[in-house]
Amino acid sequence: MTARNFIEAVNGQSVFPPPIWMMRQAGRYLPEYRSMRQKAGSFLDLCYNPDFAVEVTLQPIRRFGFDAAILFSDILVVPHALGRDLRFEEGVGPRMEPLAEAEIDDLAREGGDFHNRLAPIYETVGRLRSTLDPETALIGFCGAPWTVATYMIAGRGTPDQAPARLFGYSSPEAFARLLDVIAVRSAEYLIRQADAGADALQIFDSWAGVLDEESFQAWCVRPVAEIVRRVRARHPHVPIIGFPKGAGVFYGDYRVATGVTVLGLDWTVPLGQARALQKRGAVQGNLDPMRLCAGGRALDEGVDAILEALGGGPLIFNLGHGVTPQTPIAHVERMVSRVREASR
Repeated sequence: MTARNFIEAVNGQSVFPPPIWMMRQAGRYLPEYRSMRQKAGSFLDLCYNPDFAVEVTLQPIRRFGFDAAILFSDILVVPHALGRDLRFEEGVGPRMEPLAEAEIDDLAREGGDFHNRLAPIYETVGRLRSTLDPETALIGFCGAPWTVATYMIAGRGTPDQAPARLFGYSSPEAFARLLDVIAVRSAEYLIRQADAGADALQIFDSWAGVLDEESFQAWCVRPVAEIVRRVRARHPHVPIIGFPKGAGVFYGDYRVATGVTVLGLDWTVPLGQARALQKRGAVQGNLDPMRLCAGGRALDEGVDAILEALGGGPLIFNLGHGVTPQTPIAHVERMVSRVREASR
């Protein structure tokens, strides 16, 4: 397997066995990551220090030989670079000062410090591309505007992102301006990652599944389409993976409406629906992370079902969301082996 095989797959060609990587593949399930996290002192220091970020990005590549490395960072570095406070509390997650409506226009006026603040991340991407074996693809990423906005408005993650939904319904014009600001800056961020050597880009919309039809179109589809349009104007050939987790039936039109190259599917997407989506282009996913955590028969059956249903078309094998911290390393090794040793 080579980076060329990965790029061929994301661009719609059938490659078997399919290329494989995992969302959150650099993380707490790895002892070497936990050691580096302790050494870094804080999660943000881990993201912004190129020495640390390069190392943790490479750890799962060394251990498992995945076909793609994904930049180690976080979706909230964009609002952080826009001047919003951001901290990660151990065992709790990200915390920010909730955004007031009156502050949105100030975000739009944020000047040149944005890219200066993100310069260490661009350095990390460049160093990764020069360090990685040419046979390993490098994926850059950002958070989708809707998902990023939910954290900015509530100041934290919530079960159904009700604060952001309420804000959007109560102040639709202000909310549209916020999404526009995030979309423009996120596109610039992705362009700089591609400039630095990223082979593909992923847009994470982790909270797409909490919206009704009209809101999904306005808050998920429209801003992502703007990001894709801007990135393609600079990098027309860099594949873009869209991951609107929980989109359900809205997956059907998402690729055409946004212009993304690949659909990232969460584990709730039925394989029959996934096959239909695959007829229009590559899909990525969609093993339930709990099958990987459980291992054994549950893991084997999940892997085999995906390969049987989707292995004949363009597929990037992945989880339907990020790997969980309690996942045994041996289970990841088994998954990789089962995918790579599969026969048609």
